[in-house]
Amino acid sequence: MFDDRAGNDTCFPHLDARASSDVYIRDASLVQAAAQGGPLRSAIAALSIGLAAGIASGMLGVGGGIVMVPLLTLGLGFSQHRAHATSLAAIVPIAAVGATAFALAGEVDYALAVVLAGGSLIGAPLGARLMDRVGEGTLKTMFGLLLLAVAANFFLRP
Repeated sequence: MFDDRAGNDTCFPHLDARASSDVYIRDASLVQAAAQGGPLRSAIAALSIGLAAGIASGMLGVGGGIVMVPLLTLGLGFSQHRAHATSLAAIVPIAAVGATAFALAGEVDYALAVVLAGGSLIGAPLGARLMDRVGEGTLKTMFGLLLLAVAANFFLRP
């Protein structure tokens, strides 16, 4: 049902040329989990990940990637590339629902939101192209460093 390997050759053709066994072993774990627990178990796991991301997004204002990417890689065995791409696709409805709830409460700065969206609309495709050129290990390291930097910022700021 959620076979991560299915789209690798179309989304990231460079993975075939330089594919490490790590990418395919990690991705195969999802297929194995689905075979052992069935598609329902995979669907429940994915729904749980989405629930956690939605709660974190609404409560903490974080993008779903902070929650979804680690859970997709560790919990469902997605490759780092596939987890990032899937998280970005899933965040659209999460953000829309959260933004609507905050807008109804009068908490949205619309002028700033438009400027942020403009920058993001330019940056997101550039980031996606860059991600496509970065190896699996490098992407994991970059994501881990981002999480550490965010955590350090919160602990070190008064």
